[in-house]
Amino acid sequence: MRGLVIKNTGSWYDVRTDDGQLFACKVKGNFRLRGIRSTNPVAVGDWVEITPPSTGGEGGGSFITEIHDRRNYIIRRASNLSKQSHIIAANVDLACLIVTIAHPETSTTFIDRFLASAEAYRVPVAIIFNKIDLYDEDERRYLDAVMNLYRYLDYPCFAVSAETGEGIEEMFSFLQGKTSLFSGNSGVGKSTLLNRLVPEARAKTAALSEAHDQGLHTTTFSEMFEIRGAGRGSYIIDTPGIRGFGTFDFERAEVSHYFREIFRFSQDCRFGNCTHTHEPGCAVLKALENHEIAESRYQSYLSILEDKDEDRYRH
Repeated sequence: MRGLVIKNTGSWYDVRTDDGQLFACKVKGNFRLRGIRSTNPVAVGDWVEITPPSTGGEGGGSFITEIHDRRNYIIRRASNLSKQSHIIAANVDLACLIVTIAHPETSTTFIDRFLASAEAYRVPVAIIFNKIDLYDEDERRYLDAVMNLYRYLDYPCFAVSAETGEGIEEMFSFLQGKTSLFSGNSGVGKSTLLNRLVPEARAKTAALSEAHDQGLHTTTFSEMFEIRGAGRGSYIIDTPGIRGFGTFDFERAEVSHYFREIFRFSQDCRFGNCTHTHEPGCAVLKALENHEIAESRYQSYLSILEDKDEDRYRH
């Protein structure tokens, strides 16, 4: 029986079958996904085959027996086992990266790492800048600059306030007809934004830590919600907040392919195997010198090249 994984609690998976039935399932057997060592073999958004209790599930339970081929997925390095991966969600039309330029600040390195991973696994991204109601004049100017940078790279950007509703309508229209992943640092307001779009989700929210201006984990597992009133096939996959984004299984020679502007300028490099770090005739370094590539983006590129320290993303 085929179904869609709509919730993952870590040990159980809620699967909705094609005829609308809901089964709480466990994974049967030792899943390995084409050589990828993953902490979660099944992710929200996966299409799976299940054996319901009436067809021989052990102990009267339902089991996931097969995972259908994924159209795409978002993956990061697992924080507890750095040699393994963690699949955030599968089969998505859009990944919405929720960020804040203050309260707390989302680093551009985190943004760029997420974008690079999405590029690698062919997932379109929109960047949602939340909490604009809290920003002072200087923070507003910085917000405009950051949004202009990513819009120049053809990433859709939205400035919103989940608290007041400002900018929500435009974003709501963009999500129609899509299965969208919500991801981002803890404390950026994902749960508040989800509650505004899907009131029945009743996601827990929490105030920032006053001592460190950092968010607290309020979402503890991934779950898919339907956006009612947004048209058929409109869903949000809500995921727990993450602190760092370690890229997974990137070959050094491929990293430049996942930075749109670096890849574009690299076509004019003198050497085909140019790393864009020191080589003569490097068109990327020349573009950086001419301010055609943002320094922040180039530093993010270098940080991924340096991802050899296996303990870098353990917390």
